[in-house]
Amino acid sequence: MTMAGSCAAVPVAGLPSLRTPMPTHLRLGGFMPCSSAARSRGAAVLGCALGARKQTPGVLNQLLCRYMRRDGHEGDVSNQGRDGAVMFGPDDDGVKIPTQVETLVKGTAAVAEPEYKQIPDVDYLQQGPRAIGFFGTRNMGFMHQQLIEILSYAMVITKNHIFTSGASGTNAAVIRGALRAEKPELLTVILPQSLKKQPPESQELLSKVQNLLEKPQYDHLPLIEASRLCNMDIISKVQQVICFAFHDSKLLMETCQEAMNLRKIVTLFYLD
Repeated sequence: MTMAGSCAAVPVAGLPSLRTPMPTHLRLGGFMPCSSAARSRGAAVLGCALGARKQTPGVLNQLLCRYMRRDGHEGDVSNQGRDGAVMFGPDDDGVKIPTQVETLVKGTAAVAEPEYKQIPDVDYLQQGPRAIGFFGTRNMGFMHQQLIEILSYAMVITKNHIFTSGASGTNAAVIRGALRAEKPELLTVILPQSLKKQPPESQELLSKVQNLLEKPQYDHLPLIEASRLCNMDIISKVQQVICFAFHDSKLLMETCQEAMNLRKIVTLFYLD
């Protein structure tokens, strides 16, 4: 089956008449040739409609490019991609992705990776043994004292240095647990006043402590003021604070707040 088609040449004033060859026969799927005068957009589209039934995509693209080049629209098509890039910007956002060759030559280390910066608290928690200050109330039951002894013992055997004061209750439980670990160099007790100002029951336990620091210069102060200064001294020597208190323990709450202001890690256990 064959198809035939032709376009008549239209004479143009001032120009010699252009004549096209006689109609040629094309097989189905071919393109129908047209004269130069009939190369209008409608004629080209009509020719494509008649002859593009069995054309491959590659051939159709070539025909479309020829049509756009002839009518002066080639620049519009070629600039369309560039205009879109200018409008929306590049996709890489300044990050250069290495090619396969660069990856093989330089390795995967050449790929840009975002720098991860740890926050100070996370970095601190990943450190090893550290100095820990224990604070707490004097009014504490037997069960709570046993729990504190176990905690103090565990901290010392894991090579943490314990700092505490010499009062009864929490401080006494911390001292007993640390002494059970048989590492006296990892326990430091700082008294708010001199040893003779401490209760008799506390003096017997304090006599077993190797690192005992007294504050005789505070003997003239009320015990509450001497204890506040003693707590501040302990905070300055440690990295972490563990406190056992009630909600109405004013001095202990002030101590924990001061430790947080100094960027210390504070663990507060409420007994009520």
